[in-house]
Amino acid sequence: MATSLLDQLLGGTSRNLVESITPRRTLRDVILPPSTRRALEQALTQIEKHDTLFHDWGLAERHAVGLGLAFNFAGPPGTGKTICAEAVAHHLRKELLVVHYAQLESRWIGQTGKNVAGVFRAAEEQDAVLFFDEADAIAGRRFTDVSQGSERESNTVTAVLLRELETFPGVVIFATNLARNFDPAFERRIRTHILFEMPGPVEREQVWRVQLHPRKTPLADDVDFVGLAERYDVSGGDIKNAVLKAAQLAIAEPGPDAAKRIAQRHFEAAMEDVIAARRVMGQSLFDVDGTALTRPQDALASHGSALQELARSLEQRVAGGGAVAVWLAGAALLVSLVALVVAALG
Repeated sequence: MATSLLDQLLGGTSRNLVESITPRRTLRDVILPPSTRRALEQALTQIEKHDTLFHDWGLAERHAVGLGLAFNFAGPPGTGKTICAEAVAHHLRKELLVVHYAQLESRWIGQTGKNVAGVFRAAEEQDAVLFFDEADAIAGRRFTDVSQGSERESNTVTAVLLRELETFPGVVIFATNLARNFDPAFERRIRTHILFEMPGPVEREQVWRVQLHPRKTPLADDVDFVGLAERYDVSGGDIKNAVLKAAQLAIAEPGPDAAKRIAQRHFEAAMEDVIAARRVMGQSLFDVDGTALTRPQDALASHGSALQELARSLEQRVAGGGAVAVWLAGAALLVSLVALVVAALG
């Protein structure tokens, strides 16, 4: 569903920038560690008692700004932040307006601040819960020494967002995997910070179970969810992916579908695949302990003798005065350097 105000602002459809969702998942659908659930329940109490505090108790007459409710859901990927944002909107019987900030920024260079303000107006018009996923992209630390147009634009966007948070009367939820990247000015504008921790063994067992239909999903007799929960210290998102992969592995085996069952080996193979994929995605050339990948400097050092030999050859050719020889030697050195970098990346 696109909002008329946002469409007018952007001169066309807003589907690529925001998405209005009618929430279906509730807090009963979310498996959370006890501390996270308590913090979430306290946040809901703040929302439900907001009118009493600010109107019946008169606080709105003393505080002209900051009357809205901004929450920060921070934690690793796959720990339930997005589902909980939907559950909050469902609890409030409101639409969830999801902001796709990456598309908004890349598509409307130079007008991002205006578009951010428009998103808040659209949420107010719809009386929707506003949800910024990967919020560190928009709420990042401001540049203190501005030297480029992109840095100036980023500071402007942050300033607009801070101003909108002061005046917006509704509920805003930020979700981030990198809360440390937030600009410090957001701390006093966000009412509550909720840490979404990795689930423990008890929560992981529950997550394994709720991913499957209690009657329709065919399971083999050897399936052990307790064992899976104890063996694999992973997020709920990882478990969801593993369950889907396990079902695909089971259904792909030969034989009639009616006789097929998802067995323990399917779940284990699927989870090993999920972990391996996550490890690949998490690799970095500049890993802290240097173990994820061979560092480029190590690769270059291991080929140092070859570089030195090439440099000596270049020196000899320069001394000979041959311009063509000098050019060829320089080209050879460049090709060799490129090859070494590629080897380091591989």
